[in-house]
Amino acid sequence: MAALSPLEWLLEPDQPSVRYFALRDLLGKSERDPQVRRARNAIRKRGWAAEILRERAPSAGWKDTTSQYRPKYTSTHWRMLVLSDLGLTRDDPEVANLCEFWMGGFPTKGGALGGNSAGNPHYCVAANMARALVRFGYAADPRVRRTFEWLVDTADPKGGWSCFGSGRNLDSWEALSAFSVYPRSRWTPPMTACVEKGAEFFLERRLHRQGARYAPWFRFHYPVHYYYDLLVGLDMLTALGYSADPRLADALSVLRKKRRPDGRWNLDAVHPDVEGPLARWLRQHPSQAPIPWGLETPGRPSKMITLVAARVLARIEGTP
Repeated sequence: MAALSPLEWLLEPDQPSVRYFALRDLLGKSERDPQVRRARNAIRKRGWAAEILRERAPSAGWKDTTSQYRPKYTSTHWRMLVLSDLGLTRDDPEVANLCEFWMGGFPTKGGALGGNSAGNPHYCVAANMARALVRFGYAADPRVRRTFEWLVDTADPKGGWSCFGSGRNLDSWEALSAFSVYPRSRWTPPMTACVEKGAEFFLERRLHRQGARYAPWFRFHYPVHYYYDLLVGLDMLTALGYSADPRLADALSVLRKKRRPDGRWNLDAVHPDVEGPLARWLRQHPSQAPIPWGLETPGRPSKMITLVAARVLARIEGTP
């Protein structure tokens, strides 16, 4: 029996989330297409999303302790980010209730989302929530709108963002990713200018040139949580319309070299996959260490990584 092609593999029914996005993003089928509708309806019934939903506590989230943020990466905040990637929306009443529960755990004094215990927005939490909630169907929600406005207000004037006052850096990618899914019809002129400068920050560094070579950026991960790698950068920049920019060449070369002979891509690692000062800090503070969690096995072919990689190449080359 001949091996399945990468596209046939993604279209298998075992993971309806992957099948749904492959039909829509790789084959260009509309949301009204019967195959697309059947795949989307199946997301709630089987596969990763259904398994995650079955693990939640009644009328609450997942494994929360002092907040929905901890423990990393098994509590509500992290589960919701993954569910948003898997094609669920607020059309499902359980998902709508979960979204309200999640937003209720991270309010800010200014009406945005992603707040800490004092009600002040935290950059990566706010930006990740903005992206996920747009995917869940909350683009018109005033709390989400205010979060996008806050991201613009707090961007570096030269382009890019900073997390924890570290200075603008490639690791602070989440806001650009949020804007990559935010409908353009909702963008204001300041948003457009902010995104253009943010994209230029990444492009002028060719998605990886900042300081010494950082090996985790060259490994592909899922879930990405708040970590950056070259596939993260390629996905958000091509979604923002920069597919033809020649400064993607280095990252695209890495992407193509990592493609297996069978046309698939491996999951390289599950976070936390870190080196340098952060790795040393985690060793010194084991009680703060995240709990690794993933959908697939590192070192093996990954449907999530292959889907994203194929989507990037489809935007650039026009073929799945």
